[in-house]
Amino acid sequence: MAKLPPRERILDAAEELFQSEGIRRVGVQAIAEKAETTKMAIYRHFETKDALVAEWLRIVAADYQAAFDRVEAAHPGRPREQILGLARFIADGLPEISHRGCPFINSIAELPDRSHPARQVIEEHKARQTRRLVGMCAEAGLTDPEQAAAEITFVLEGAQVSTQNGSIDQAGDRLMRIVEGVVDRHRPSPGASGASTD
Repeated sequence: MAKLPPRERILDAAEELFQSEGIRRVGVQAIAEKAETTKMAIYRHFETKDALVAEWLRIVAADYQAAFDRVEAAHPGRPREQILGLARFIADGLPEISHRGCPFINSIAELPDRSHPARQVIEEHKARQTRRLVGMCAEAGLTDPEQAAAEITFVLEGAQVSTQNGSIDQAGDRLMRIVEGVVDRHRPSPGASGASTD
């Protein structure tokens, strides 16, 4: 870690500590020690601890948005496969969530104030994610893209919570089967006008 530039060391240390111990329990001094720097150096890069939390979540959100980019690039012109690829990304990440939990779910639980800058990052990310998923569902020719996207979102987020609390086994396989079922159920009837061939 010491070989990284200070800002990256701080963010890496903050991520590890926030994920393992929670946002509220981790102080700036602990982050400084983990990053092998000083509190003063942290405040040079981040005006407040809240700003550091928000920047960490902005990076996490960017990783999720990159998953959309990857499935679109991997399956050009095949929106059904893009949707399933996104579900597979979440399914493949479930083992890590079983140990550390979803950073968004964990953060929302610790930050009830909706005006907190980190909450705003999460809400903006979720809104952008929903828009992109609705777009995929529309491109796939699903009969009610918004409803299909809502159902898929419930499944993806529910699988993460269920994995985190250990209530459902084989969550990844079940997630994939349910998402496939949602997509297929929302496809137009054979021979219906505008039916997708994807």
